[in-house]
Amino acid sequence: MIDKLEFFIALAKEEHFGRAAEQLGITQPTLSAAIKQLEEQLGVMLVKRGSRFQGLTPEGEQVLVWARRITGDARTMREEMRAARHGLSGHIRIAAIPTALAMIPRLTTPFREKHPGVTFSILSRTSIEVLTLLGNFDIDAGITYLDNEPLGRVTSVPLYSERYQLITAAGNPYSENKAVTWAEVSTLPLCLLTPNMQNRRIIDQHLAEAGVVARPTLESNSMIVLFSHIRTGKWSSIMPLNLTETFGFAEPIRAIPIVDPDASHTVGLVAAPREPHTPLVAALLDEAMALAEGFRPRA
Repeated sequence: MIDKLEFFIALAKEEHFGRAAEQLGITQPTLSAAIKQLEEQLGVMLVKRGSRFQGLTPEGEQVLVWARRITGDARTMREEMRAARHGLSGHIRIAAIPTALAMIPRLTTPFREKHPGVTFSILSRTSIEVLTLLGNFDIDAGITYLDNEPLGRVTSVPLYSERYQLITAAGNPYSENKAVTWAEVSTLPLCLLTPNMQNRRIIDQHLAEAGVVARPTLESNSMIVLFSHIRTGKWSSIMPLNLTETFGFAEPIRAIPIVDPDASHTVGLVAAPREPHTPLVAALLDEAMALAEGFRPRA
């Protein structure tokens, strides 16, 4: 039954028999037969049928929750047995918001030094996409904001607080200031992340609190694009302190704290809320807690 449940999960994700079969590496008739057998075993219709996929029935939605739980448990059992035989090994998939990408080596590098048999895939995604991928078991963990928008049910480890700075070239307005207000920042030609990014929604929120509106002259979902435009000296941006510290800015680029308000938001690691976690995810959560200790200011 585990195989059939995995087929059903793939169908629910792809919402198309042909694409799901291709993703599973089987034929469409094989997938259709497996779903029909699963329906017969459970005694309910799972899929609304017509000339094409029309969605899941209410019973199908309930079974999908159980299917994810059961296949997750089976995966955890297999990984625990593999770890017992050969030590911790395997592949970890992480999706992270763009502003957190620069700090990921502080998590992955010490982890792999302890567990050299582990490999990683790192994806850049919006905060909404991180949670969707996590809910669909397409990633093992995510790095996203913990305190600004609803997370739903997740296991989380707070890592650091994101604070904001004006990044601008020497000679631009406010470049010699020790601090700058959100209202002052709004007067500059800004390059910012796109509105679908939570970082951008946070920036818009704090600008609105200051009674102004962001009107960026350039938007991108890539931090590399923003950095490259800042370096021309013609654009400024608003970026988290931890990001600017990680990349570093040599002359003539300035990083100036933004105040009024002095805002901060918590970024952390999130994983599916299940017990037990797979050995890989459990070890990653432990590493995240150790990393969080390193981020905390010393008394």
